[in-house]
Amino acid sequence: MEDLFAERARPRPEEPRRPLTVSELVGGVRELLEEELGRVQVVGEIADLFRARSGHCYFTLKDSAAQIKAAMFRGTAARIPFDPEDGLEVVADAEVTVYPQRGDLQIIVRNLEPVGQGALQLAFEQLRERLEAEGLFDPARKRALPKFPRRIGIVTSPAGAAIHDVIHVTGSRWPGVPLLISPTRVQGDTAEREIAEALARVQEEPDIDVVLVVRGGGSLEDLWAFNSERVARAIRACPVPVVSGVGHEVDFTIADFAADARAPTPSAAAMLVLPDGEAARDQIIQAQDRLHRALAGQLAEARSRLGTTLAELRSRAPAARLAADRERWIAAHRTLGRQLADAVPSRRAPLERAGARWLRSASRWVAPLRAEQLRLAERLRRAGSASTDDPGARLAEAAARLDALSPLAVLARGYAIARGPTGAVLRSANEVAPGEDVRIHLQRGEIVARVTEARAASDPSGGEEGA
Repeated sequence: MEDLFAERARPRPEEPRRPLTVSELVGGVRELLEEELGRVQVVGEIADLFRARSGHCYFTLKDSAAQIKAAMFRGTAARIPFDPEDGLEVVADAEVTVYPQRGDLQIIVRNLEPVGQGALQLAFEQLRERLEAEGLFDPARKRALPKFPRRIGIVTSPAGAAIHDVIHVTGSRWPGVPLLISPTRVQGDTAEREIAEALARVQEEPDIDVVLVVRGGGSLEDLWAFNSERVARAIRACPVPVVSGVGHEVDFTIADFAADARAPTPSAAAMLVLPDGEAARDQIIQAQDRLHRALAGQLAEARSRLGTTLAELRSRAPAARLAADRERWIAAHRTLGRQLADAVPSRRAPLERAGARWLRSASRWVAPLRAEQLRLAERLRRAGSASTDDPGARLAEAAARLDALSPLAVLARGYAIARGPTGAVLRSANEVAPGEDVRIHLQRGEIVARVTEARAASDPSGGEEGA
């Protein structure tokens, strides 16, 4: 290089020698370096990094034996996905030049790549570590998912395969739940902003119990919008639980760490927030059977206790004692009659007077016993009626509540559920075409039918919904 510059600076024989100005010298060196070296790649470790308010970055690139000043202007710094930091070994794609104001040799960095890993992977690790240190991924901040969501919000592209997967799973597991799609791009330069805006929009809708953020698989570059700090903070700001189902099972994004739950695929995300309808129906039927058996057992036990109590009451009732006394009184009366019949006339009168006195005395203590017998009999009748009616009423009330909650109650009234070729529940004749098969679920079993004609309902405005 010295030979090149000496040859360039040596005056021609016919020209007189003159000294060079500092500007000429520095300019010559700069021109020589830029023309002869051009663009180079330099490996070194970043040191003394400084970020100016203008967005430019200045640092030193060094190795064990030398160092050189480096400048990276705002536009280049904005394009680099990771954050340059002291101690990071990088490969700089740069232009060698001289800074005229100080005469410093420096390089103008046009691109940076970390040594040993890709720039996107490094950016992912840096952002994950920073947000994790902030506590954004703290498990204590995760919210529980609702067991039976009333309405589900979905942040995704309406043209992607992910939304079709979610709709299919929803129709097969829990077809009655409404879905609200908040559309967004899931790839590209504007995707990061649009995903955050879609999350903000879905929060304004009523009755949203959970939000799915879903996208199909792709490369790290394809999924990069979900590795955004803006998206992560939008997920944490959502007032209802958020489930992330981005990419395939091996893909992890910052959105997965920020979400309340992570699913390996969009289909798995839908399965995570929805109960299995068939399993829920079986559980309801089993619970109904257990309740019926329990109530029947309680009613049988109550009837047994009532029978025992009635028998004991009957044995202790005044009526039983009165009947025994009556029998004794009748026997005594008969004995007295025989004695009177056998007695001589002189002794009959005293015996008759004694018998009359005994009868008057018996009447005085028999009357209260008879009243007590009637009072206890009435109490026994009321207690028996209450004991037998109350379990039956409770059983009828519990059975009515179970029937109201059972999904089979609607089918039992003669209604049916029709599903199209995709398995989705049919709500309009426009969703099927002649020649397609539909499945009709009844209270018991199902019917497979082929459509011969689809008639759309008339629109209230005067037209029809569709052909």
